[in-house]
Amino acid sequence: EGQMFRKAVFPGRYIQGAGAIKELPALIEQLGGRGMVLASPTVIGKVLPRCPLDLDARGVRVEEFRGECCEGELSRLSNAISEHQAAVMVGMGGGKTIDAAKIAADRAGIPIIVVPTIASTDAPCSGCAVRYSKDGVFDAVLYQRANPQAVLVDLEIIAAAPVRFLVAGMGDALSTWFEARSCHRTQSPNECGGISTAAALGIADLCYQTLLADGVAAKMANEANVVTRALDRIVEANTLLSGLGFESAGLASAHSIHNGLTALPETHRSYHGEKVAFGVLAGLCLTDAPTQELRTVFAFCKRVGLPTTLSDIGLGEAGRERLMMAAERACAPGQPIHHEAGEVMPENVLDAMLAADALGRHMSRPRRSRAGRRSRGVRTVPI
Repeated sequence: EGQMFRKAVFPGRYIQGAGAIKELPALIEQLGGRGMVLASPTVIGKVLPRCPLDLDARGVRVEEFRGECCEGELSRLSNAISEHQAAVMVGMGGGKTIDAAKIAADRAGIPIIVVPTIASTDAPCSGCAVRYSKDGVFDAVLYQRANPQAVLVDLEIIAAAPVRFLVAGMGDALSTWFEARSCHRTQSPNECGGISTAAALGIADLCYQTLLADGVAAKMANEANVVTRALDRIVEANTLLSGLGFESAGLASAHSIHNGLTALPETHRSYHGEKVAFGVLAGLCLTDAPTQELRTVFAFCKRVGLPTTLSDIGLGEAGRERLMMAAERACAPGQPIHHEAGEVMPENVLDAMLAADALGRHMSRPRRSRAGRRSRGVRTVPI
């Protein structure tokens, strides 16, 4: 092993606000002119018609994303880029659309502008992307030569999107501080091949504090489809703070457990951030977090509507054998779970998942009133 230096990576610029999409044509011009937009079907059907961008008149080609960031789709995009002689790529939509655009742009050696239309993951700012098999099974993390040249987040578009996306984004963001802390404790490498900077740790901590302070209010704003200060702060936490934090401070158990869970088809209906949130809870049990911290994080998940039990991610009926498959995958060589202190074995992960599930079920039980408890002479031990 050579010497490890402190390393951090950032997108070229980050722009967030209500109506920020209006900046897109000027950004395309600045970064090279001839643009190609990869957009999800929802963006083409619902978002672009509401945006007065006039892309056709500007010679910007809009290409529809076909649903999976897999090798087949990536080679189709490579052909489209050379056919159109695109000088700038724009990825517009959710995580998989953005990832496919990032990989395709990197292979073509052209800059990428990321326009997330939901705040569901911390992928937009990062210089890596996840490739899946055509059936949606996690295949590999691919690293680009640089982070996106620009990330453009329009709060009006995010506020109009379904609430479940914002909540899933909070689940993804929830892992940022705990994984950063683990990497810092063990001096494990971050996602850009170095040791965390103080800046990255501070950003990861701010991400967690913002979730606790503004998460519930942001969810309410999203339910009402309005842009508020709380929504503004949570979108920044989900997208910018979490993105900078995970990449420049590192990953650990929560994302490994997520990667293990994707091997079980029952979890495919749950979003990335929902599975990550359960990974956070299992990770806290795995690393023997203080009771008060466990209580805070479980309560936060309950309040915003993130999974706290195996049933919540489709695994209510899964026996130990099926869960062990996920645990083994979470502990595969090269998984960031090995950034946690001590040796982590699949058995430990299985126990942690079951412990998190038990805690989640315990905290979901309706509490009897105090009067009712007293009359039966029952002593209760609160968690």
